[in-house]
Amino acid sequence: MSDETPVSDEVSDAIAATRTPVDPKAPPHVLLPLPADVRSVMLVVLTCIAVLAVLKWASGFFIPLMISLVFSYALSPVVDWLARRKIPRALSAAVLILGILGAAGSSVYALADDANELITSLPAAAAKLRDSVRKQARAPDTTLETVQKAAAELQKAAEEAGGATSAPNARGVARVIIEKPRFDLRDHLVSGTLGLASLLGQIVLVTFLTYFMLMSGDTFRRKLVKITGPGLSEKKLTVQALDEINAQMQRYLVVQLAASVGVGLATGIAFAMLGLNHAAVWGVAAGVLNLVPYMGSLVVTGGASLVAFLQFGQIDMALLVGGISLLINTIEGYLLVPWATSKTSRMNAVAVFIGVLAWGWLWGVWGLLLGIPILMAIKAVCDRVDHLKPVGELLGT
Repeated sequence: MSDETPVSDEVSDAIAATRTPVDPKAPPHVLLPLPADVRSVMLVVLTCIAVLAVLKWASGFFIPLMISLVFSYALSPVVDWLARRKIPRALSAAVLILGILGAAGSSVYALADDANELITSLPAAAAKLRDSVRKQARAPDTTLETVQKAAAELQKAAEEAGGATSAPNARGVARVIIEKPRFDLRDHLVSGTLGLASLLGQIVLVTFLTYFMLMSGDTFRRKLVKITGPGLSEKKLTVQALDEINAQMQRYLVVQLAASVGVGLATGIAFAMLGLNHAAVWGVAAGVLNLVPYMGSLVVTGGASLVAFLQFGQIDMALLVGGISLLINTIEGYLLVPWATSKTSRMNAVAVFIGVLAWGWLWGVWGLLLGIPILMAIKAVCDRVDHLKPVGELLGT
């Protein structure tokens, strides 16, 4: 007796319909495995995305840390020199940081009155500029204004024609007017107070982090060399990378400091020769904002032009002041600093520009400030790791 269960013709037809017909002339299907290179690239891309997400999410931790590292690189030669003179690192670092904070506070206090007067004059300058624009609007029509009026009349005629055809269908439709929220002074005061408290907290955090880094000396350097690996070659590459990062960072900071001082002096002297009020304040502002790539010069140029228009009452003088400021920043930002930076860091200008924009998107203004030092450290590491040498070649000149 057979154990097989009889199957009806309908069930057999259904089973046969679900099967894929096999063409005897078709080539056999072969499942190709994913190449190892493609999987490695996908893994690298996912890792980069995860790292960027962490950097964005934990920006409140990484930004003060990176600022403190930059300050420690800038101040460590002075502390090392004092340490060789038998002065304790803790004492020399404390005196140096307190001296810098005291000098910055004294400068702010000395220029506070002029800066306050300058800031107070900005609303009046804006109102005067608005009145000038209105006077220009009441002047005889220019060719551009005539074309704009003709375009407005054509648009009005088209709207009337469209309204006439669609008026019967628009009955019963309620008209909605969106009103803007009223200005609430309390909200702005609270947000401004919280922003000021956050800024002061970050300054305190950066100060203490910088002090502890200066006080520790090369402790972390020796620990990094120790944990890189048991082989002598790994330790040697680590030492070389740290030495290059240290040297390039210090040269870059020297270049930036010299450029900021030069821009501040040139701007202050030029504005004083033109007779602009508070030329010293503008010089200090130009020197400080010069540390912010691409954005600082625009702020100084726009503000100085507006104040010059308020003081002289002439658009020509405002354009002259703005043009001189823009000329100084152009010579410094597009000729002198790129040349000096390329000599000191041996980095590609296009890659640096794209990298600074990327870090600016990630961390805002702080990203613009820290972008180049971070790229220098990345290049120094990539040049000594075999799998990362293409990245170092991309960043290099």
